[in-house]
Order: sequence, then structure tokens, then C-alpha cells
Amino acid sequence: MFVKFICAIVTRFLFILISLIGVWRVVWVKKNGHYWSLTILYLPLVVEMILTLKRRKGKDYKWFSPAIFLFLISIIPSLWILELHHQENKSTNSRCDKLDSTENIKSLFNLWRNSTNGSEAFKGLVNPLSSVCANDWILALHQILLILLILGKWLLPAGGGLTRDQLSQLLLIFVGTAADILEFTSETLSDVKDSSPSTVYIILAVWTWSMLQFPLHLSVMGPSDEPSEAGSSLFSRLRTDIWSIAEALFIQDGPFLVVRLTVMAYFNVVHQMLIFFAIKNFLVVILNIYRLCVLICDNKAPGI
Repeated sequence: MFVKFICAIVTRFLFILISLIGVWRVVWVKKNGHYWSLTILYLPLVVEMILTLKRRKGKDYKWFSPAIFLFLISIIPSLWILELHHQENKSTNSRCDKLDSTENIKSLFNLWRNSTNGSEAFKGLVNPLSSVCANDWILALHQILLILLILGKWLLPAGGGLTRDQLSQLLLIFVGTAADILEFTSETLSDVKDSSPSTVYIILAVWTWSMLQFPLHLSVMGPSDEPSEAGSSLFSRLRTDIWSIAEALFIQDGPFLVVRLTVMAYFNVVHQMLIFFAIKNFLVVILNIYRLCVLICDNKAPGI
């Protein structure tokens, strides 16, 4: 019990820490201290932590994770601001340090080590970090966010009814989902022209919508959890499969396909990776529709 209590606190502390780094980066690039007000978004997460620790001994819920949902609320606005700022200032970005090679990472580390000196240790850490390119900063935050969502769900004490087998299945789904989402944001945003901010808004909106998969656990909650009654509805028998199909059609692969087709048709941007992932999204959508038809036909008349 004590270990679960500590895991619940440590996980939420990591959520707040990463969100705070995101807010610090926003304040730095915008040169405006008013953006520190984004830390108000941490308040619901702190309240949730207190209530969960007091009433549920740190245990998460079966179908939904409030901690992960509130973590997303606290960090997504910072990522939106950073992405929009980067898109608007691509052509005016000054010289920066890229993190695309071992030599660059070593030189950045050496710069931090040389600039760290006694009471100026914090300043010695900030200066090298602030010299990193904006695109690398944003990509790093996206990567840390997705990794922390997976680790956070693993560390959070499981709610009642969520078995270890279901948790492992959910974490494997999260890994695949995170890889697809990261590829979508990093590749698709780089294909968009600077003169179309509306498309950037659409891509970020689709990305935000896709992130809602992480607080929800419906795709691993099968009818096997509860014995199905005779004459139960089709939806109650297939709710897990239907939710899994709905996620692909309306939350991830469906919207991703629409955005990628828009980038190809509107911006006339066509390359191998874009075509490959568009075909991948199309196949996933078609196969899920086919699977839904098969499930309905096979379960329409039980016993026949």
C-alpha cells in the first residue's frame, strides 16, 4: 500500500515537472512573464491528487484516468503556443544548436559543464538549453510527453477491475498509439507551408483530439469482465470491439488520413513517407469497417 501511495505521488510530480518545463520554455521564447499564468492549469491536478490519495488511496479509476487527463490539460496549451510560435518565426530563427548528432549533443554537454560555476549553476543549465533549436525543443517535449504518459499509466496504482493482463495490453496499445501520434505531428507539420496558419491549427486540433485516447481505458474492458445476460444487446456484447474500432475511425487513423490527404491535395506535397502513412491510415480505416461488418453479421443472430 505504501509503495502504491508513493507511486501515485511521484507520477503526478513528474507530470507537473514536465508541464513546468513547457511553461518555462513558452516564457523564454515569448519573452513575456505573463505566460507563467499557465501554471494555474496545475491546480486541478493537485486537487485531484489530494482527493485521490485521500478517498481512493492513490488508486486510479477503471475506465478513465483523471490524472492523465489533467496532465494533458496542463501541458497541451504550452505545446500549442510553442508550435504556433515556431511556425510563425521559422524564417527568422537565429543560429541554434541542433540535437541531430552525437557531436552536437557532446558539445552542448561540454558547454553546460564549462558554464556551470558555483552559485551560477542554474544559469549554467539554462544557457545551453536556451540555445537548442526550437524544433528540437518542441520535438523533445512531444517525445517526453508520450513516454511519460506510458510510464505514468504503468506507475499509477491500477483501479478496481483493471487486471494486470489488461494493464499490459493497454500499455502496448499506448506504445503503438504514441509512435503514430509522434510521427503525425513531426512529419505533417514539417510539410505545411509557412503561409497557412489555419492548417497548422487544424493539425494541432487533430493532434489534441488524438491525445484523448490516453486517459480512456475502454479498449481493454471486455464483456468478459461481467457475465453477459441472455438477450443482452449487441452493443453490450461488443462494446470493447466497437470502442476499439471507433478509436481508429474517429480519433486517430480517420482524422490522420483526412489531414494527410489535405496536405497532399492542397499543398501539393507528395513524398514517400507521406504516401506510405496515408496508405497505412486508409488500410486501417477500411479494415476496421470490414471488421465492424463481420462482428455485426456474426453476432446479429446468436446460435444460427
